[in-house]
Amino acid sequence: MTARSYKVAGHVFTLETDLDIGGGLENYAPFAITASDPSPTVFTLRIVQTGSMIEYAEETRQDEEGQQIICGHTPDGKNVFEFRLAHRLSGTLVCENGYKSATVYITDYASRYCVNNALMVLFALATAPLGTALFHSAVVVHGGHGYMFLGKSGTGKSTHARLWLENIADTSLLNDDNPVVRVLPEGIRVYGSPWSGKTPCYKNESYPLGGIVLLEQAPFNKIRALRGVPALAGYPHEHIRQALGP
Repeated sequence: MTARSYKVAGHVFTLETDLDIGGGLENYAPFAITASDPSPTVFTLRIVQTGSMIEYAEETRQDEEGQQIICGHTPDGKNVFEFRLAHRLSGTLVCENGYKSATVYITDYASRYCVNNALMVLFALATAPLGTALFHSAVVVHGGHGYMFLGKSGTGKSTHARLWLENIADTSLLNDDNPVVRVLPEGIRVYGSPWSGKTPCYKNESYPLGGIVLLEQAPFNKIRALRGVPALAGYPHEHIRQALGP
């Protein structure tokens, strides 16, 4: 079984598989490392092809933009994440050992989509105890700092990032969908990742976090610092309007 290791936001993980999926992992190339890297491995993911369903009990599900993630447990208590694209099964991730090891059973349909999602879910869960979090966000870099734009799908995160790129000199895109944030002794940093949505932007770079901007669509342009509960919870539109004023 072939093993490949990658380092994202300072965390190392390993893929093990006998399948020829190299052509589907180009987004991980900037994060590839050699066996000589001394960093500890946070998790190992084994990729196996299967034509059968994994038995598990469903607990919850997410359905967004034609992509479904169904979560549950196997009869022996292992955490399961089933990935579907347009309600068609792509594969199933089965986790064990505190998310330090897992197996993803892929079908012959949209296997790259399944592997990407399995790695993203496993990375988020395995690194959470290490002061690390994945955000659904677009990130631009300006003045040596990273600025994150958050909001619901369709709000305009990518559009807002593009406007910075077009109108503010010396601005670059770090990631357009799923950057990584780490809380470190020296401060908070935002990292590029192999997961960047529809925009191919896979940069193995990191910057001090300069700010987080929560976007909401409105018939006016205005920005104001949010503190306390509104900043933590990301209030829905009507509460953001009250915070910003007329």
